[in-house]
Amino acid sequence: MSAAGSLLALLLLTTGVSAQQPASSGPKSADATIKRDFERCRTYANLDACDDAIRWNPTDPALLVAQGDALVRARRPADAIRAYRRAAALSPSMGGIDARISAAEARIAAAHAPRARPAPVVAAPKSFSNAAPESQSH
Repeated sequence: MSAAGSLLALLLLTTGVSAQQPASSGPKSADATIKRDFERCRTYANLDACDDAIRWNPTDPALLVAQGDALVRARRPADAIRAYRRAAALSPSMGGIDARISAAEARIAAAHAPRARPAPVVAAPKSFSNAAPESQSH
């Protein structure tokens, strides 16, 4: 047995975890995990939670929209557009996806637009004269 294998066996014995014991206890645990990941994705824009939830349910359009929103917040609009388009393909009647795609495309356009340099500030020319105004006396 290799050193890594014996280290793993020792770790499993000391923690009381069996190598054949499943990580989850059944469908209720999976449903709770999916719900938790979906909420973390939607509420906190946690991209890791979005990815985990999509692994469990890759055809959920609401989850794909939440992932797109999280990607926009993470300043990744091109990836967000892919998620939105996938959600639109799965559920064409879902509202608001076109507006989200347009907003993400606008962010991309704004990021690639050339930035205008501010015009140099030019002071008004000063005029100097030795002649006193007529209203003043010397």
